[in-house]
Amino acid sequence: MNVLLVGTGTVGEAIAHLVKGRKWLGKMTLADYSLDRARTVADAVGAGYDVAQVDAGNAQQLKELIVSSKADLVLNAVDPRFVPAIFDAALEAGVHYIDMATSLSVPDKQNPYTVPGEMLGDYQVAKNGLWEAKGKVALIGMGMDPGLSNIFAAYAKKWTFDDVSAVHIRDGGDLRIEGYPFATVFSLWTVIEECLNPPIVWRNGKVEVRAPFSEPEDFVFPEGVGPVMCVNVEHEEVVQLPRTLKADLITFKYALGADFIETLQLLHRLGLDGKEPINVKGTKVAPRDVIGALSPDPSTLGKNMVGRAIVGALVSGTKDGRPRETFHYQVCDAAETMGRYNLQPVAWQTGVMPIMAMELIAEGVWGGAGVKSPDAFDPDPFLDICEDYDVTVKLEHRLPGRSILPATAQPPTGAQSVTVKGSSSPTDVAYSAAATAALSAPGAEPEGDGRPARPPR
Repeated sequence: MNVLLVGTGTVGEAIAHLVKGRKWLGKMTLADYSLDRARTVADAVGAGYDVAQVDAGNAQQLKELIVSSKADLVLNAVDPRFVPAIFDAALEAGVHYIDMATSLSVPDKQNPYTVPGEMLGDYQVAKNGLWEAKGKVALIGMGMDPGLSNIFAAYAKKWTFDDVSAVHIRDGGDLRIEGYPFATVFSLWTVIEECLNPPIVWRNGKVEVRAPFSEPEDFVFPEGVGPVMCVNVEHEEVVQLPRTLKADLITFKYALGADFIETLQLLHRLGLDGKEPINVKGTKVAPRDVIGALSPDPSTLGKNMVGRAIVGALVSGTKDGRPRETFHYQVCDAAETMGRYNLQPVAWQTGVMPIMAMELIAEGVWGGAGVKSPDAFDPDPFLDICEDYDVTVKLEHRLPGRSILPATAQPPTGAQSVTVKGSSSPTDVAYSAAATAALSAPGAEPEGDGRPARPPR
């Protein structure tokens, strides 16, 4: 399969390195607004990639490049404001498409914190019929979260629960960036967009709007991290998962830290989060771009990162009529990722996921046509190739109602984890032992293994 990668920034650079040598990959073309940047990345990888200059906001330029590069798939690795142009160019050229963040939302102008506006990805989902007619798939939101987080939810629906009542996507851990008073782990433009836009919650069959950084909680992260404060942030899973999974409540919360939140709120109060250009002594400049120019390049921060990034899906529901709760997650250690790949952890986490999806599309394992989110596909093939990409995911069977805490509460006891590396199917014996140990903790009712036997392939 020939691939056109649009964008060679923090995540695009990671993708270029991580896809090197994959047997299913044919020709790879790296495209960027800065041809020098694309060349620098290609030279660093040393895989003989082609390079090209392109304006990611120019659909005609993009279409011409898709045709000239003989791409079978376009992988969008630029920030979400360029999604419509790249998405439409791939559609017109008749090739597959993947992005890691969907088209942007548009808040309601009159009542942004009470009335839903245009949702994340609405621009793309509205063109589903056109993609179906082309016979091509547009896989939207296929990064770490959204992306693997959606797959965790799909796995829970398929294997672990009879009925799902709630899905809570949580992004946190103990990762920190040392030496900088304010720095982001990916595009500042994207961080501002998702953190300061009105976040949404799916509750009882409809979207509800919240205020930024609202409803703080202490979520108990695994790996010894423990309770970390998380807040509402706008994210794709809340609008994607209800299309494929029935649940009363779906939320996304991010562990940002009080200082980070305070800085973002100050930028907003001063108008420095604005994305429309203003006149500064005769020069048009977007305030948000000024902050971006003053901030460190996320791709260079790996050596300053310490700790672990953890993303997972806490799913609640019933199995055989009994309450059940699981936390399926992926953990990435900064030192390990830098040592193994020379990539900062969030870039690695985000970049490896669309590569795995490309393999499944190239091999015909994930097929069909139309605009789809990751949870629309069978989760098993994706989890089955995790070992090939050094992706370790873990499954914890938790005591229901003990993972989301008020700030003064103590973390739960008795949660056990099962490592699921290279297979979506942990052994029934191991899973049963973990489940029994967790549910046999004080105050819990013992329960046997509730996971259905996996059918043979």
